Amino acid sequence: MRAVAVRAFRAEPELIEVPKPEPGEGEVLVKVEYAALNPFDWRAAEGLLEGRVPHVFPLVMGSDFAGKVDVVGPGENRFRVGDAVFGQAGRPPVGTGTYAEYVTMPQDGAIAFVPNGLPLKTAALLPTAGMSAAQLLDAAGVHAGQSLLVIGAAGGVGSYLTQLGADRGNHVLAAVRGDEEHRMSALGAAVTLDTTTCDLSSAVRDACPDGVDALVDLVSPDSDSFTANAALVRPGGRALTTRSVADPARLPAGVEGVDFHLKASSALLDTLAAAAGDGSLHAPVDAEYPLEKAPDALAQNRAGGARGKTVFVL
Repeated sequence: MRAVAVRAFRAEPELIEVPKPEPGEGEVLVKVEYAALNPFDWRAAEGLLEGRVPHVFPLVMGSDFAGKVDVVGPGENRFRVGDAVFGQAGRPPVGTGTYAEYVTMPQDGAIAFVPNGLPLKTAALLPTAGMSAAQLLDAAGVHAGQSLLVIGAAGGVGSYLTQLGADRGNHVLAAVRGDEEHRMSALGAAVTLDTTTCDLSSAVRDACPDGVDALVDLVSPDSDSFTANAALVRPGGRALTTRSVADPARLPAGVEGVDFHLKASSALLDTLAAAAGDGSLHAPVDAEYPLEKAPDALAQNRAGGARGKTVFVL
């Protein structure tokens, strides 16, 4: 089958032929119709988890998918051939990903039915970014009427987080790169801050003189930049990072730092699919490519500046 993979850590992704997987007991083989890009995909290929979990090479990239069940493995199974499903393929070993024509999934893993009426493409955009946004919002601990600063709000996770926060009644400050005010306002942001034209610290202080109630930093790659952003949080608030760079010893007094890690579940996928199906959660598409263009799309994503989600069509 066709797949996009790397032959070694930090090698360039390429479209290659790999053996078609077979489902084991309690598994299903899914014929992938759409796969969505997440920054984790190229970070894993660059060795993010090297030495921590098993890997296989060629390392087939990707985690998010939507498609139809092609084969049901031995044993009891809640799925049947032809079922429309979506989910996140995140179990070890790293390298059995979704940038491929087929992927195997355990029936009790992060996989769920696609509800009637929800396009498969939309479903493929939900798993990693949607689940992360929902759990980040809960971990931030912000209530209706409180302020939430999202740095990197224009990307997939940020777009969902802005919507979910606004729906909860939060005063969302969306920090982005470029003129995104119209789009972020449509997603529910109360304030959009273009960090290419303004000083983030000054702009946040102007909007929230006492500091924001919580921060979700989706982009800072190191402890120095995250700590600087955490200074915008009021004492008693929380600062969360998705890049594992929170250093409690360096954070401002009274600010709790959190290294966020996603806990995927089929129940959360069901919740997101229902919200997308009834129109309360919009899945923003930045770009759509055939699978063979995935290497170019990954290079663009590494460069930053995503505006929503990128999806590959198989």
